[in-house]
Amino acid sequence: MHPLKITTREAVTGPVVEINGDLDYETAPQLRNALSALALEPGRCLVLDLGGLKFCDSSGIAAMIAGHNLARAAQADIALAAVPPDTLRILRIVGLDQVFTLRPGSTRKTG
Repeated sequence: MHPLKITTREAVTGPVVEINGDLDYETAPQLRNALSALALEPGRCLVLDLGGLKFCDSSGIAAMIAGHNLARAAQADIALAAVPPDTLRILRIVGLDQVFTLRPGSTRKTG
């Protein structure tokens, strides 16, 4: 088991939420809470950087959908960055790759 760590930072285009560890039934409420605390503005883009995601179950997917709904309610966009292969496969199977903008690379700062 990998503990969930959520880091939020502001980028030029909008908030970036870096998700590290396991996103599952027990930890998904942490992501929901972090997303609901964000100040989303119209025309900005919320990015969920999944580059550190180790595991994601249906509760984690549901938390991402909740983020999508929050962004849309604020007239903002949402994108998923660096989606791990297993999670990407699930998103494709259920059609969420057509709902979320998918970005191949991580937004994480290095150095």
